Amino acid sequence: MLFEPELHEPLTEEAWDVDRARDALRVIVADADRAFDPVGLWPAAEWDSWQSTPPLKNVYVGAAGVFLALDQLRRRGLADTEIDLVAATRRAFDAWHQHPDFEQWTDLPSRPESALLTGRSGLLLAAWRVEPSPDLAEELLTRVRENVGNEAVEIMWGAPGTVLAARAMHEWTGDERWNDAWTESAESVLAMRDEDGMWTNRLYGETFRSLTPPHGLVGNVAAIAPALGERRQALERETNDLLAGFAVHEDGLANWPHREGAEPSRLQWCAGAPGIVVAAASYLDEELLLAGAELIWQAGPPGMEKGSGICHGTAGNGHALLKAFERTGDELWLDRARRFAAHALEQIERRGTGRYSLFTGDVGVALFVADCIAGRSAFPVIESL
Repeated sequence: MLFEPELHEPLTEEAWDVDRARDALRVIVADADRAFDPVGLWPAAEWDSWQSTPPLKNVYVGAAGVFLALDQLRRRGLADTEIDLVAATRRAFDAWHQHPDFEQWTDLPSRPESALLTGRSGLLLAAWRVEPSPDLAEELLTRVRENVGNEAVEIMWGAPGTVLAARAMHEWTGDERWNDAWTESAESVLAMRDEDGMWTNRLYGETFRSLTPPHGLVGNVAAIAPALGERRQALERETNDLLAGFAVHEDGLANWPHREGAEPSRLQWCAGAPGIVVAAASYLDEELLLAGAELIWQAGPPGMEKGSGICHGTAGNGHALLKAFERTGDELWLDRARRFAAHALEQIERRGTGRYSLFTGDVGVALFVADCIAGRSAFPVIESL
């Protein structure tokens, strides 16, 4: 079996409707506005706040990710928050000074403050995006540079994540210091690559080699490839060959294990075919990409235990269907992605609004729905900041 069927549920019969989708975006943003507390920021779900100190401030499941999503929806003209995001980011920094989100965690890498998704770097990036300032830029540049050589070679905690931050800052500012930092970080990640093309990650007291976007191969390649110039094609070709070797096939479908030595069992962005398809869509062999995307479609959306979000829920899987559309131009895949978007919105209705995070919550779903409206996939943070 390529996946665990009990983790999925039948797809909604409700058809995609663009007007309903636009209304749903405004509902999600209005709910975030209502739930926001100028002191306590947003309430945290139990899963999101595990071993963390609320209010949560990070990009992954905290306020910084919500700031980025609300700012992006506003810039895209889809929904405008009433929250004073400048004041909110300043409050998030005050809360971070009192209690960093990860202060109760154990076995962290040596530079946790520099992490993009879970550390201070992500909050700095979100704050700069909301209100650019030289002080924020200088501290973020310091964090990017100190993250070079981090033993966690992954987007969540390590230099691949701050590669993405440096690249975004260069695009936004044109300052060559960011280009230098981007290149330096990308080269450091490339130098840590094992001889066979994988990366060895050291995190949470474990040593492992992962294929996934947040913790391993395809995420690292997505982060550093744009900085490599003529070497990019070779890196992507070698990565494609690795992914072909790790793929497990059954009846014309394909899935991947989340780690070397494991068996495939899950279908979500952070483990299995959805993340592989999303991160490697531009270079993965098309037949293999479609075998993964078809499995995602046939399995149906993740159930309510996993939820609607982009990390391990319906919206994350839907991004893979959008990638299949981008790669092939076949509108069947766009229709399928939009059906997943309708299902994700239905899941929010069943559960009720109230999940305030980018990767596990409603604003991440909102960004996926926005991409379905536009007919393209720009996965948050990894591809779109």
